[in-house]
Order: sequence, then C-alpha cells, then structure tokens
Amino acid sequence: MLLAGAIGEGDHDMARTAAVIDVGSNTVRLLVARCSASSLLPTHTERVRLGLAHEIEEDEAIGDANIAAAAEAVRDLCARARGCGAESVEVLVTAPGRQAQNGAELVEAIQRESGQRVRVLSAEEEARLAFAGAVAGAEPSASLVAVADLGGASTELAVGRPETGPAWLRSIDLGALRLTARFLQAGQPDADQVDAARVAVAEAFAGTAPPLPGAALVVGGSARALGRVLGPILGRGELETAVSMLPLCPPDAIADRFGIGKRRAPLLLAAALILAEVQRRFAVPLLVVEGGIREGALLAQDEAAAA
Repeated sequence: MLLAGAIGEGDHDMARTAAVIDVGSNTVRLLVARCSASSLLPTHTERVRLGLAHEIEEDEAIGDANIAAAAEAVRDLCARARGCGAESVEVLVTAPGRQAQNGAELVEAIQRESGQRVRVLSAEEEARLAFAGAVAGAEPSASLVAVADLGGASTELAVGRPETGPAWLRSIDLGALRLTARFLQAGQPDADQVDAARVAVAEAFAGTAPPLPGAALVVGGSARALGRVLGPILGRGELETAVSMLPLCPPDAIADRFGIGKRRAPLLLAAALILAEVQRRFAVPLLVVEGGIREGALLAQDEAAAA
C-alpha cells in the first residue's frame, strides 16, 4: 500500500478522509489522509511539542499543567482534522499512558476536553502499528524486515515479513528524551557522561536478540532529525561518527545548521547511542523513513472496515 502519491482513479470514489492523533512522550502529532483500498495520501500533518516524558522521568507522573496542555492540544487538533474534512478521528496515547502513574488522568482529561474516545496503546500494539506504517511507506524488497520506533521514553522493535506483519516484538523502556534526562543534560556532555549513557543503553538492550533481517527501517522524530544530520542511511560508521562528534557541537548550532527544532537537537546524541545499539543487533544499516504508528493506525482502520 502506498503512503504517498495520487489516489488512483479507480479508488477515488472509495476514498475517505480520516485522521489519527497520537500523544507521545515528546510530541502530540496529527495526520490527516485520504485513504483507499490501495493507497494512503497524507493531506495535512501538524504537531505540538509538550515533552511529557520530562515530568514522568522526574516525578513518575504528569503535572496538572501538562495534562491540561495535552488535552487542549488534542482538542485543537481534533478541530483541525475535522476542518480538513476528516470523517473520523482516532486518538492514541503511547508511552505516557503506560509509564505515568497518573496516565488514567491524562486519558480522562483528553476525552473530556476533546469529546473523543482515547485508546492507550500497549507496547506490542505500538510496535505493530509502527511496523505496518513504516513497511507500507518504504515498501522494502527484503523478505524479513525490522522496524525500530525510537520514541522519547521507549523504543519499540519489530521483525517480520512485510506481507504478514511482525512475528517478533520487543519494547525497551528507554528513549531519546529519557536517556538525555538521565545522563546527557549538559549541552555538551563530557566523555564520562557519554560512557555512562552508552553503558545504560547496553544494559537496557541486554538479552535482546532479534531475528536477523534483510532490511531495517527506523521511525520517530529523533530518528528523522538524526537523518537530517547524517543522511537517511544510518550504518555503523555513521552512528559511530555521530556519537564522537555530537558531544563537541552545541545543540543550538546543530539546530540552526540542519533546520532541527531547538528542543529536538539536544536529543540527537541519545538517539545516536540508542540507534547504534539497535543497528548492532539488527546487523544491517537503518533506513530512516516517514511512516509510523499514525499511518499504521489508518491502515488498520481500512483493514478492519474491509473485513
């Protein structure tokens, strides 16, 4: 299934406009797309940066102000989706709903403010949707494909055949924002801080032994930002270079040079450390792609409607 390009003439009458909003550890994102049996054409995307994982990391809960901000962001994005012609809007909550002690309060506030039912994704559901969205967008030719979804507070891994979906799934409770908050808060961390972060990543992934794929894809905002710095193919050499060079570069300078958000740039070193471990375990380069859980969720809706 295509995630870009025009809706085919034969599918035009069958196409519908649908939207997915996902509330993640760093960002609330909206995707509106025209969906048909053979294609998915994005028509509008939008994001609101919140950084919920900072509070979860420090206090194990989300403060009232950020709960209210998340609820208001979802309300506004729901209105934007309907203004773009969306016939349906699905609201998903990922790691914040699983990891915050008051995740239920977050969900209740979003439902109350937006009037939409909210679904908290399990780690397995998140990995499956990310796999579906990434594979549909990249259309890899390998018979066995791996997908890594690098978030702010967790990293989901999935390996499987493109035509049947993932058969192996893992969720690692470590993401770019969480690793940064624990070890790399200094704008330019020293060698000891980087080494401590590297050890923490290795410990988090200990015992993770995926089937070896023929191709590997990576999704997520920090992965895409890292791809703007290093290029879309993240192999061992590229990631080792990033881990060596990023501590020497002020995040603001990276943001200005590569057009990366000022709040995203400080997370790139953590992203490189995590993806270096992921790449080592998959044993193939990681290709940065656009598709992810939102696209996967829209594809799942179409599959359910066709069933």
